[in-house]
Amino acid sequence: MTTRDDRRQPPLDGTEAETLRGFLDFHRDTLRWKCAGLTDEQLRRPLAPTTMTLAGLVLHLTMVESGWFNLSFAGGVAMPAWLGVADVDDPDWAWAHARDFGADQLWEWYDDAVAVSDRVIDETLAGELGLATPAADPAEAVTMRWLLGHMVEEYARHNGHADLLRQSIDGAVGE
Repeated sequence: MTTRDDRRQPPLDGTEAETLRGFLDFHRDTLRWKCAGLTDEQLRRPLAPTTMTLAGLVLHLTMVESGWFNLSFAGGVAMPAWLGVADVDDPDWAWAHARDFGADQLWEWYDDAVAVSDRVIDETLAGELGLATPAADPAEAVTMRWLLGHMVEEYARHNGHADLLRQSIDGAVGE
């Protein structure tokens, strides 16, 4: 179970790549902290008036990790297991269907997505262009630098939602 103190901290004086990865890891750990110790029912509980849930956040961020790093940036280096059940044409599928899966399944998919993302990041940063490496998908005119910055923003925004959802479930608050 991830706690506030277990989160990996970004370096105070790292390289650009180390700092971006550090903030991404920090925010991934923050999501885990916000969901730690909750039951399946609690993960599925919305905060009115929204239908957003912590389970939906986990599945959404799983799909975002896979969609950006694996499928768009790297061109599909691994087939995500969730892809076999998802309606990829429905932008709200993760939010509407996270309740169909238990926490163990959601975290397994999330962990797999993060592992593939980290592999893509490692291989890209080891390459000649590093952060300036463009996405394999020509429809996505982004670089690894942009993608890491975008993912930090994506997690930061959704971790704000997670704060509110968690507080509504059991009163736990965080930063």
